[in-house]
Amino acid sequence: MASVRTISLFSGCGGSDLALANLGFQIVWANDISEIACDTYRDNIGSTIEYGNISDFEKFPAADFLIGCYPCQGFTQGGRRDSSEFDRILRFVSPQAFVVENVNGMLYGQNTQLLENQVFRYRLAGYCVKWQVLNAQDYGVPQNRNRVFIVGIRSDLDFQYKFPIAQFGPKTGRKFRSQKSALHGLPEWPVGEFNDEPFHWYYLSRNRRRSWDRPSPCIVGHWRHVPLHPMSPPLKRIHTDKWMFSRKGRARRLSYRECAALQGFPRSFVWRRGSIRQRFQMIGNAVPPPLFESVVRNLKELL
Repeated sequence: MASVRTISLFSGCGGSDLALANLGFQIVWANDISEIACDTYRDNIGSTIEYGNISDFEKFPAADFLIGCYPCQGFTQGGRRDSSEFDRILRFVSPQAFVVENVNGMLYGQNTQLLENQVFRYRLAGYCVKWQVLNAQDYGVPQNRNRVFIVGIRSDLDFQYKFPIAQFGPKTGRKFRSQKSALHGLPEWPVGEFNDEPFHWYYLSRNRRRSWDRPSPCIVGHWRHVPLHPMSPPLKRIHTDKWMFSRKGRARRLSYRECAALQGFPRSFVWRRGSIRQRFQMIGNAVPPPLFESVVRNLKELL
């Protein structure tokens, strides 16, 4: 599959593109608006990424495959602008297929209009479009993380895409990957790699801890809100939106390296750019590579 020429938009630090590299795809051009994310991408994946606002670019190389992982911050003007930019480049390049990833908040309330609008415009661009919510823990990621995937196949191609079936979980006979499997061997108290601020009321408004033998809660991009490390004492519910530690003991949030492991990044991935807070943001906003690899693998017969 090394001949699959691919363009990656909103690439971030490269979670999706790492999956493509594992599959042998050729990334001919990538872009992100974060300079730190672009530098991290170059450290790990390659030099094909260009820093800048995607709206400032007018020409793109020929490609068979287009991917885009829109920023997760809200679905108002920013979300519409980013999806419009993806639509613009989709029409310019006319690849055989595309994949879009975003948060599953698109399925609720007024946000559904943005999802419906995207699907409608991509169909107008000449693509057969399907979408589905996938949970990363079903595909070997030790984290409970739901995301929407939109897959489009150019209408002149005789191919029916099918989303991947779950590989882990109760219906498969294989247990979800645990936090222990991902964090084994990492230091217990990595000073300087986690947020050591006190646990404020909002942080303790929900249960942010899971035991060692379970997947982690969703890894987010804000370092104040990442889950508790499983070494922390269990939390008990006091009343609505209030949790407290059930016993004394050392407690801390996950470190950025631990968050990366729970996202499915290999330990060989280099995190040396930006501040600690910015590393948390890059990691939390990334697509878990094993999940993206599962989605794209089902396109191999076409590409």
